[in-house]
Amino acid sequence: MTASFKERVEQRLNAGLLGQWYVIAKSSQVQPGKPFAAKALGMNLVLWRDTTGKLQCIEDYCPHRGAPLSRGMVRGDTLSCAYHGVQLDGTGTVVKVPALPGCLLEGRKELKSFVVEEHRDGVFAWFPSVEQPDPLPLSLPYELAGDDYAMFLTTGVWETNYRYAIENIADPMHGPYLHAISFTLSEGSLEDTVKLTSVENGFNVARVAQQGQNFDWAELILDNGAPHCRVNIPYPTAGGPGGIMRVVNFITPVDEHNARIFFWRCREVKGLEREAWRFLFRTTFEPRHWDVLEQDREMLAAMPDNARQRERLYQHDIGITRLRQLMSKKARAQVQAEDDLKAAKAAKSSLRATA
Repeated sequence: MTASFKERVEQRLNAGLLGQWYVIAKSSQVQPGKPFAAKALGMNLVLWRDTTGKLQCIEDYCPHRGAPLSRGMVRGDTLSCAYHGVQLDGTGTVVKVPALPGCLLEGRKELKSFVVEEHRDGVFAWFPSVEQPDPLPLSLPYELAGDDYAMFLTTGVWETNYRYAIENIADPMHGPYLHAISFTLSEGSLEDTVKLTSVENGFNVARVAQQGQNFDWAELILDNGAPHCRVNIPYPTAGGPGGIMRVVNFITPVDEHNARIFFWRCREVKGLEREAWRFLFRTTFEPRHWDVLEQDREMLAAMPDNARQRERLYQHDIGITRLRQLMSKKARAQVQAEDDLKAAKAAKSSLRATA
């Protein structure tokens, strides 16, 4: 049975919106001479560095027999399949079939390739759409674009659809409940209202009565081609030099049931204070931050996939409502563009048949 337009929009939302940048790995994970397997938007990908150190990214699939290329070897600028030695370049083109020179596979582009960029230990990949096949300029969060912030990139897989992970950030009222015994999130009122304010390319959601305590504010940037969120984590005096800790969040759908989080932990400190904070974070505070993330991960993993079908939202959820509206609008436009392209191709084919 053919899925309806509404069902296909929901499928697109669950699988991941196209026409934007996603973080798919840490730069440090892709070592010279070694392929690295990644997965995003339901696609198995392989990354490797060519002879100049530049990253290449194609589907993790050998066009000969389907073996994963990530189990192969880097040979100069190409990736060689471990199963039969078939070599492919960064465009997904077969450049050599060692077992059968002159094979018709040679010179054929068989796999999808992806434009990638590296910034602040993150690997960003562009996933094209019908509307936007060519990559937009990568617009980095200002925290990552300059040198004012010291930072660490943390990543992990959460057993939940990525939409729930993003909605978790758009919900500042979960902080004083779920994270009530956490190092930085144990203070603040359990009662409040929430306000929503539009900003360029997105919106922020904040508690009205409480500011500067717990997790009481989040900003979601959705319309710049590289969707991300930022939150402030107020630090007590015992948290070391500097002010609040800023967390810049990129969330990548792995498949419909799993997401990978990429959280940059940032603090605006310089000189000796920067080095002191980096030391304290690595030796003391990092495990505490993972404890907080585990509270989120475990809660979201325990929620059923269809939780939103039975939920009853109230005033605190205005950020979630706005988020869903914006994402649904993008999904509808993408599915409609695909339908329009399919119809145009069918009409063209029909004209040829009758000519």
